[in-house]
Order: sequence, then structure tokens, then C-alpha cells
Amino acid sequence: MVKLGINVDHVATVRQARMGHDPEVVAAACLAELGGADSITIHLREDRRHIQDRDVHLIAATISTSLNLEMACTDEMVAIATEVRPRQVTLVPEKRAELTTEGGLDVLAQSQELERATARLRDAGIVVSYFVDADDRQIQASRVCGAQAVEIHTGHYADAGSDAEFRHELQRIVQASALALDQGLQLNAGHGLNYANVAPIAAIDGMNELNIGHSIVSRAIFVGMEAAVRQMRQCVDRAVLGKQRT
Repeated sequence: MVKLGINVDHVATVRQARMGHDPEVVAAACLAELGGADSITIHLREDRRHIQDRDVHLIAATISTSLNLEMACTDEMVAIATEVRPRQVTLVPEKRAELTTEGGLDVLAQSQELERATARLRDAGIVVSYFVDADDRQIQASRVCGAQAVEIHTGHYADAGSDAEFRHELQRIVQASALALDQGLQLNAGHGLNYANVAPIAAIDGMNELNIGHSIVSRAIFVGMEAAVRQMRQCVDRAVLGKQRT
């Protein structure tokens, strides 16, 4: 089975719009687990635009599955991660002006910083994943820097404006996934995945985990978090089962 990680950042986005206490992110995480989530993903950004330090500590102490902490490769974030000790840290790029993460890490350009951070995290017993584009050089560099997993950025695939572009981006992800597995890396994917486009990604050979947030939180406004997660869980499971039958 392909694991489903639920990103609850945008529950915090709603809360921070009023700088108050509601909706409670921890409650959303617990409901996501009841809906079938295998892990909870949160991104503690340097500007704290949504997830706050309090959320990280409370979620880590409350959930019954496991925590995937997305963060920039900075000394501050590494210190927080080594204190909280999530199951996994996913290192991602950050730009203050972006609405959401716009692309993968440039592992080649940041190799020294990434190597140092990865060593510290791994010494703390944390699995380290890099969020990267479907690019052979970045995937190979991820292994060299010590990453144990990669999360393939699926944003270009999700934004495809034509059938031809969709097929092209899917093929790029399939090829990059095969390389990641050949390099001995655990294979994850995420960004922009929704109920309509998740199936081909879930069906990729060797896929370990999908991390999905915005589309699930959006649907949860209408049907509730538990039901929204359950519906995505069904989409993923149907894709995997359909592949096994062919």
C-alpha cells in the first residue's frame, strides 16, 4: 500500500487569518488520522506564516501515527527538529515572497549546507528526505549528501495545461522515481496532488508515501476532515489496486 501523509498547514492558515485559536491544528491532525492518514506533515516556515512552534510540539506529542516536519535547511530549524525528533524531516526550499513552495531544492548548489544538516538530523535518529524536482542530477546529489529519501515535486504535473504536457510531466516523474529507487532512496511525492490527478502518481512502482494538503483541507470545509481524508485514501488505494490487477 502507498502511505498517505496529510499536510495540515492550511488549517493553521485559516487560524492565523485572525491570529486566534481556531481552528485547532492538533484536532485536524487527529481527525486526519481517523480518516486513514499514515502520517501528519507540517511545514514550520521561517516566517511562521501558518504553523507555529506550539503546533509542532503539540502535534508531535499527540498524534498516534508519525510526524513529517518540512523545514528549510537552517541552524534554527535543525535545532528544533533535533529537539522534537519527528520520524522524518523533509528539507525544502523557502522564499519569503512565495505563496507556497515553488520548486525543489537545488541540492547541487547547497550541498555543503545540506550535508551538515543531514548528518546532524540523522545522528538524532531522524529520517531525512529532500524535496526535489524530477531531475536526475538533483536526485543523485541527494544520495551523495546523505538523504535517505526524496519527495518528488509534482507541482508541474499538477499544473499541466494540456494532455501532452500532463503526459510529459508524468513521464518525467516516473523516470525520476525509477532513478531514486536505483539510488537506494525511499520514494515519496507531493505538491498540488488532488482527487482528480493523484491516481497516476500513486500507481508509480515503488511509491512509498504521498504528501497532500491543500486539496484535502479545501474539501474538508464542506465534508469534514475525516471524510475528506477517507475519500483521498480511497482514491490512492483504488489506483494501487488497479495497477496490481493489470
